Amino acid sequence: MNMASAAPGHAWEWFAVAGLGVFHGFNPAMGWLFAVALGLHRHSRQAVLLAIPPMALGHALSIGVVAALVLATGLVVDSHLIRIGSGALLIAWAVYQLRYGHRHRVRVGMTTGSAGLVVWSFLMATAHGAGLMLIPALLPLCGSMAGRSYGPLLVSLAAVGVHTLATLVVTGGIALLVYDWLGVGVLRRGWINFDRLWIIGLVGTGLLLIATS
Repeated sequence: MNMASAAPGHAWEWFAVAGLGVFHGFNPAMGWLFAVALGLHRHSRQAVLLAIPPMALGHALSIGVVAALVLATGLVVDSHLIRIGSGALLIAWAVYQLRYGHRHRVRVGMTTGSAGLVVWSFLMATAHGAGLMLIPALLPLCGSMAGRSYGPLLVSLAAVGVHTLATLVVTGGIALLVYDWLGVGVLRRGWINFDRLWIIGLVGTGLLLIATS
């Protein structure tokens, strides 16, 4: 399915979907730091590479759950109410992350396999509200296809795919860069505080949803 023909006039939503994938990929909590840790623990560059696809799959499943909820809710609830409710949820989630997020990190051991990485990534993305950030883009994309058979479903699947691909590329690229050249010490020397950026992103997305409802 061609995205341009599927949702004409909605280029910014597709850029937002891909851009959020890039942002999520930069966040150490979304997987690249764990991939590097596995590589260092197992003394294997291949371990880094093999960890990325399962993490991307877990992230995609988490995003997919949100996309499915947006689709299902949109069939029975007015989009105005969905925006207000989603915006309030995002802001509440940001407050929770600010106060308690550091106490409830998902932990998986260094001996975990692919299935464990999928579960870990799914739980991390869900706990951080990664999928919720896509709601401002998903709502208009699905709405633009509301009159076509299977249109909203196909657009949602395409959005999940675009977002996951962007996340996969950035996560894999940073993991290899840190493992091969920079080392984990880069986090102490000057890495961005993504916890704060993430909270700002949640609040900003929530306010956007409410303001455009």
